[in-house]
Amino acid sequence: MGESSRAVVGVDVGGTFTDLVALDQTTGQVKLAKVPSTLDNQAFGVLNALKAAECDLAALDLIVHGTTTTTNAVLERKLAKTGLITTAGFRDILELGRRTRPQPYGMKGEFQPLIPRDLRLEVPERMDCDGKVVTALDEDAVRDAGRQLLDMGCESVVIHYLHAYANPDHERRSADILRTFWPNDHITMGHALLSESREFERGVTAAANAAVQPLLDRYIRRLVSELGANGYDGDVLVMNGNGGMVSSSRVALEAAKTVMSGPASGVMAAAYVGRKAGQGNLITYDMGGTSTDVALIRNAEPSVSNEIEVEYAMPIHVPMVDVRTVGAGGGSISRVNPAGLLEVGPESAGATPGPICYGLGGTEPTISDANLLLGRLDPARLNSVKGGVTLEQVKDIFADRLGSKLGLSPTEAAEAVIRIANTKMAGAIRMVSISLGADPRDFALFAFGGAGPSHACALARELGIPRVLIPSRPGITNAIGCVVADLRHDFVRTINTPLNALDPSHLHGIFADQAKQGELVISKENIAISEVRHLYSVDMQFVGQTHLLRVPLERPDIDLDTLQSLFEAAYFDRFHVALDNIRANVVNVNCSIIGTRAALDLSVLLDPALRKSTLDEAQIGTRPVFFAGTWVNTPIFQREHLPIGFALDGPAILQQMDTTILIEPGDHAQGDADGNIIVRIGDIS
Repeated sequence: MGESSRAVVGVDVGGTFTDLVALDQTTGQVKLAKVPSTLDNQAFGVLNALKAAECDLAALDLIVHGTTTTTNAVLERKLAKTGLITTAGFRDILELGRRTRPQPYGMKGEFQPLIPRDLRLEVPERMDCDGKVVTALDEDAVRDAGRQLLDMGCESVVIHYLHAYANPDHERRSADILRTFWPNDHITMGHALLSESREFERGVTAAANAAVQPLLDRYIRRLVSELGANGYDGDVLVMNGNGGMVSSSRVALEAAKTVMSGPASGVMAAAYVGRKAGQGNLITYDMGGTSTDVALIRNAEPSVSNEIEVEYAMPIHVPMVDVRTVGAGGGSISRVNPAGLLEVGPESAGATPGPICYGLGGTEPTISDANLLLGRLDPARLNSVKGGVTLEQVKDIFADRLGSKLGLSPTEAAEAVIRIANTKMAGAIRMVSISLGADPRDFALFAFGGAGPSHACALARELGIPRVLIPSRPGITNAIGCVVADLRHDFVRTINTPLNALDPSHLHGIFADQAKQGELVISKENIAISEVRHLYSVDMQFVGQTHLLRVPLERPDIDLDTLQSLFEAAYFDRFHVALDNIRANVVNVNCSIIGTRAALDLSVLLDPALRKSTLDEAQIGTRPVFFAGTWVNTPIFQREHLPIGFALDGPAILQQMDTTILIEPGDHAQGDADGNIIVRIGDIS
């Protein structure tokens, strides 16, 4: 452990923009940047952001990076060619799946496994479910399979044996054999990444890891090299999907854990800000240019799950912040479908050409354009000034593409676009909260992303949420999450044992081993931390059920009667059903080791020197804004100029570099000492 870093940079790559915050705790200096993402090579966007913020790389102590490299690769299937070596008779596990359907209605549906059948090879070996050898490993067959996969052009390989979770000896020996001739380190053992009994989920997780590992490795090496060439000699930490960080030197070893890296950083920032603001229960709402991400935070701890399915038949069962995504962002395209119905998203105009109002060649009406027509965005502050696009041209496109087909004026069409977008986002919020047994009315809505604060009050009113919390820099909150995130390593071990047959000492021993392993890993990270925290939990179910329920534990040396009571209480809280006469089963034992970094003062994100003493001094004008069918003359404030602890009633618009905040009529906004804004929804609070 040591002193906190002097100058820290957090940089997050999104689908539209790359955001950066540089924070020097010694001087209090803050630098911000938002530049277009370079999706073909994200490293260029990172370097462009550093250049835009005028960062002296030689003076930086630490760079923390949230990346969408692996997420995009999985979703777009732009993957490295990967082979699979598996137990004889089980090469089709990845294709058989769980025999579910991609749609709730209809009997048809298909998916393509990450590894095609011709690259899935079998070798003689077999353990039983207790870890006893049934068929000895055929080592010559492993060598032949490995060489065959190399001959077919595979860059990485998965070793996935049926019962390796119970006894991994055959997987370990196979990896040793392959390392004697495999040309790189891209060898994934299924049990090492996920030691659970379900062979489909374990196999898909391992396949995803192997298929993105070469891509992430090349990207990180290139990024570190470019940074070094420009004078940076510190470490680069990469956000994992669990909300923790890992060194760039280790991140590619478990590449699948970086899926959801970008969304996780925003959730960690929300937990950090909410904890300091006294709002521990939050629903996070991140609306960017391409999509909207929603997550749940209870008692300042984000919900982390190892049961996430990235898309149909794509379970990546490593611990990740439980984020749900819907295709509605500022750049989401609006259209009238052949049935004459208005649709919004999921297709996005992205950063290039972007919405019409960006002036970069976009011709499709988007959510951002709708907000512009409704007076919620200032035409003078958008890039339309450079691109030569006028407000009248945007109106004409809305009239032609939407209004003429719907029988609406351009303003009415824009309002309809916003209402449909809000409905989609409200549905995502309901999905994440209710599916986790939470009532949205018991939470505050944490609104961020470049577009989130423009829609937050309307969404809160729709969902019955009484308060909205808007951080000081909503548009770069994901980058701030990189700055405040802690080191974190999660460990999962499957025991799948009925509670009445479980030896408590066995459970306690697993927790002790996991804690020791996590502490060892964190001690090897070259990062200053203030303390090490341990989080313990078990995944349980009633015997005969398939759904798992996570039960947090305050301490690892728990007795079985208490564990039974905690599970029954958690089950009732989630489903409001008591099943007292059915035996409980402990499936997974989980331990998270968190290396807490020194706290950062985020109040400096808004320059104190810019604050005015009164609201009148902070007001920069007025503008007609369309609310519920009526134009209302609305005061416009520069957020950086608002006095500490200000209070104002809506309607109002607060403008800043990275977002626009809309306070609707009847709502009440108040500032706090850290620069956050807390909005009370008038007809709910």
